[in-house]
Amino acid sequence: MNARVADLAARLERTGYLADEDLATALFLALEMQRPLLLEGEPGTGKTALAEALAAANDQPLVRLQCYEGIDATQALYDWDFPRQILHLRALEALAADRRGDAASVEEAERSLYDERFLLARPVLSALQRAPAVLLVDEVDRADDEFEAFLLEVLATYQVTIPELGTIRAAVPPTVILTSNRTRELHDALKRRCLYHWIDHPGLDREVAIVRSRAPEVGEALARQVVAVVQQLRAGTDLLKPPGVAETLDWARALHHLGTAELDLETAARTLGALVKYRDDADRVKAALDRMLAA
Repeated sequence: MNARVADLAARLERTGYLADEDLATALFLALEMQRPLLLEGEPGTGKTALAEALAAANDQPLVRLQCYEGIDATQALYDWDFPRQILHLRALEALAADRRGDAASVEEAERSLYDERFLLARPVLSALQRAPAVLLVDEVDRADDEFEAFLLEVLATYQVTIPELGTIRAAVPPTVILTSNRTRELHDALKRRCLYHWIDHPGLDREVAIVRSRAPEVGEALARQVVAVVQQLRAGTDLLKPPGVAETLDWARALHHLGTAELDLETAARTLGALVKYRDDADRVKAALDRMLAA
């Protein structure tokens, strides 16, 4: 592994995030080239956690923009604090009445309503103002085409224009990580703006290492048993939502809290709520556990 890539991987590992060489290289290049990094993969494979780990490793603020259907530029950029503006306006009116007309002019009063004191910075503007920072644009595939176009513009210039205040540009471009669960295809224009990496579920040894790193209280033997079962469930069971690494961690921690040192059928069945989130999946997993653990 390249020495600088290895150094980045080591810094991530100190936060508890284990990145393989391909992912560490993609992130390293995104940082060096000041390009957004688009991560795609199944839910629970560590896309969001990478942004959190990078912010922790670099001691930078993490600004998260959670995308959803219907989100628009206003919800990502800024809004005006209308209640405070109204209070300010009433204060001006009271002052004018007290001074019998010797108050600020109407024009000055209107200008004062759009002071930065009344600006509510939403995630994108906040990231530009706080940079260096890590901006996580999470589940961008849930937003619509118009929002993608808006993101393209911001990611091209790292600046936004507020009509009442002017243009705000990041002194240092924030590190931008976009995640997608591929509920729909993103536009090529957005992909071209980014470096791309697909995160797959880790292999058995790496997932065991992740559990041991993120939940060191879980013993090696239990971690290996848990991961082995989860990997079989992913590969051989037709689940509505196969468990990701996050669910593996939850299950391992749940078993640990019950004082479990070795996985058994009864305890596994009682703790499935940490692993699967659908009733049909729970029934399928119970049937599979009967086969796996009864052997």
